[in-house]
Amino acid sequence: MPVLPGAEPYRHEGGEVGVLLCHGFTGSPQSLRPWAEHLAGRGLTVSLPLLPGHGTRWEDMQVTGWQDWYAEVDRELRGLLERCARVFVFGLSMGGTLTLRLAARHGDAISGIVLVNPANKLHGLSPYALPVARHLVRTTKGIASDIAKPGSVEIGYDRVPLHAAHSMRVFFRMVDAELPQVTQPLLLLHSPRDHVVPPADSARILSRVSSTDVTEILLEQSYHVATLDHDADRIFEESHAFIGRLAPSVGKEGTATGG
Repeated sequence: MPVLPGAEPYRHEGGEVGVLLCHGFTGSPQSLRPWAEHLAGRGLTVSLPLLPGHGTRWEDMQVTGWQDWYAEVDRELRGLLERCARVFVFGLSMGGTLTLRLAARHGDAISGIVLVNPANKLHGLSPYALPVARHLVRTTKGIASDIAKPGSVEIGYDRVPLHAAHSMRVFFRMVDAELPQVTQPLLLLHSPRDHVVPPADSARILSRVSSTDVTEILLEQSYHVATLDHDADRIFEESHAFIGRLAPSVGKEGTATGG
């Protein structure tokens, strides 16, 4: 199936500092594209992959699971680690969960992580019924475009395939157990008014990770897809400053490379 217009992966070869961006469940790179372009414009090497089963039609996602999604971002991370001196990983929603597992498994190879409305637990899909329900019902209503900003739209599926949702639930439980292995500097930005992932998920993550360099920022003007919402510029600026603090050479690269 052809990729939906705007949902294509994005890559930019910049300087010695790399950033991997991970999009969310049923979404696409479009939700993070402005963030990726902001970082690329400041001289960073950027990778924003399309997760398997995403960006086409929900039927394609029905036959994928967390192992497929994680394998994709793990492969992209390894490529960045080969090309860059320092690598950061950023994620939105389930992309935040993918980010946390990469951090738990790759350790010091990752210089820092940024999470936006990260997901830790499945809500609203009667998760305990999923193991059986997924064999009886194929989909439930979609979760895309929870955005406060008028006219801002997320490219995502209007249905959630239940086989994939069940796999995501398994993944969340696994990553929750791995959170104490996360030690990297952490910037977590979350929306108090998020209709997809409640603030409790961010609180749970912050209480479980072993990171000592932790910054939490509230996105008061945005809903779930904050990277396309009123607080998008703040996310872009805070994350770039986070990189600049931990990898000071990035400021010099940005000047040299320009837009």
